[in-house]
Amino acid sequence: MKALERAFQSLLWDSRLVVIIAVITSLITSLAMFYIATADAYFMISHLGEYISPELSQEARASLRATTVAHVVGIVDGYLLATILLIFSLGLYELFIGKIEKAEQAETSSSVLLIESLDDLKSRLAKVILMILIVKFFEHAIAMSFDTAIDLLYLSGGIALIGLALYLSHAAEHDNGKDKHYPSK
Repeated sequence: MKALERAFQSLLWDSRLVVIIAVITSLITSLAMFYIATADAYFMISHLGEYISPELSQEARASLRATTVAHVVGIVDGYLLATILLIFSLGLYELFIGKIEKAEQAETSSSVLLIESLDDLKSRLAKVILMILIVKFFEHAIAMSFDTAIDLLYLSGGIALIGLALYLSHAAEHDNGKDKHYPSK
């Protein structure tokens, strides 16, 4: 009976390795997002020669400028999403498969990439997701037309809420003693 129990425990423990599927697909998806964002950046930059054209009217120049800024925001959004997927992939690997010794030994390794618990992974992902939401807000704010005072009030309210979200996320991290930039009180 003890042998059966040990075999079952071994099978149960080894079943955690199924997470490797999520690790690999998240990594591949992350690389795909890095590729897409880089291709978007290349094509956006390649079209910037039109901006200097003397034949371009002031309205067309303003439109091209607004479109370019929106594309830059989209590119940043793509890179942030790729970063989320990379952190997710590394975090799942460290939590379920094993420690990444190369990351722990490297002087250049970031504390963002060293995941110690599921809460640690969630916290890091939440920060990047918050940044994506801020970028999306910025993208919509650029496209928004401000025709009335209420439009400006909505924009300022959104900015205030973003500031509050950033403050609360920093305060929560500081209260948990995870903020390495500021000493605990």
